[in-house]
Amino acid sequence: MSNSNQSIHAFREQILNAAQNKTSLSIEGGGTKSWYGNLNHFEKLHTSSYSGILEYQPEELVITACAGTPLKEIQTALADKNQVLAFEPPHFGEAATFGGVLAAGLAGPSRISAGSLRDFVLGVRIMDGKGQDLAFGGKVIKNVAGYDVSRLLPGSLGTLSLLLEASVKVLPKPAATISLRCKISQARALLLLNEWAGQPLPLSASGWIGNANQDGELTIRLEGAIAAVKTAIPLMGASINMEELDPHLALKFWNDLREQELSSFNNLTADETLYRLALPAACGPLNIPKANGEMVLEWHGQQRWVKAPGDEATFALIKQIASSNGGHATRFRQGVNVDPLNQRFTLLTEQAHSIALEAVQARLRSAFDPAGVFVTSRLP
Repeated sequence: MSNSNQSIHAFREQILNAAQNKTSLSIEGGGTKSWYGNLNHFEKLHTSSYSGILEYQPEELVITACAGTPLKEIQTALADKNQVLAFEPPHFGEAATFGGVLAAGLAGPSRISAGSLRDFVLGVRIMDGKGQDLAFGGKVIKNVAGYDVSRLLPGSLGTLSLLLEASVKVLPKPAATISLRCKISQARALLLLNEWAGQPLPLSASGWIGNANQDGELTIRLEGAIAAVKTAIPLMGASINMEELDPHLALKFWNDLREQELSSFNNLTADETLYRLALPAACGPLNIPKANGEMVLEWHGQQRWVKAPGDEATFALIKQIASSNGGHATRFRQGVNVDPLNQRFTLLTEQAHSIALEAVQARLRSAFDPAGVFVTSRLP
């Protein structure tokens, strides 16, 4: 029996034993995102034994790999062909795996221009809670049309099924990349970003860092054809005085923003929480009363990060602010003295427009996992 078949067999045995014993399994690859989502102490199902790039078709812009494949291995293979994962997934550690990226569903700075991780998933192979080996979607872009089960897995945090393999669309590396920076208020930055987003400009990413009522630092990234990038610089510079960043400094900034290595993310005190606010594009400046330090705005303001006390009252206040502006809030990272049993995510029942999704979610979980093998409550 090959190593891959041995891994599949071991996965099935572990899942069937859990179903028989009415216990749950918490899926883990490299463990770099084990802190993300609600805490659980269930037995681990480790995917790292099922690793490797199964198929890579640069001409078709598609790569297929096993869930336990190190993310850096995939990105190295793509770089050799001058291609990238356009959604810029954060690693949060050297051991990050392909499956962990898909399960977490997180995307980096270029999410606003390239789209979400879910938009790039073409097909998956999974094992459900009954030990069935199932495949959905395809391996080439032209064979994938309409809604597909494979689109459900990104962001599910392993609470629906075990991801075995996935095929994702990749893109060529942009021909030109330039980053610009200036000092500007939060209100002015949001106004300009929304204005630029409505124009045919190669604006691939943005980040504003500062205190709510003071000028902060806006950094933008232009990517695309050389002529398009060169033409955009004076057009955008006419609105505000921006300076071009050294390419090495720019690359470090965007990597640090993606991996949350900037000082605005670091130095989380024992009693603090890093909150993530997801907001509509039209949302203006926000002033979080209990915020500590600088706010970070990404995706032209649609994703915002703020450090504040980790207690329930503060989370309720931040959720209320996000909800009143058409968005929602999440406890992303917790300080060491914050109760680890605190609910991380905003519940569907707290969002009037999403209550109907609870019934859909329950039916999906019942179909994928009738014995509750993957019901870890890591995702509510």
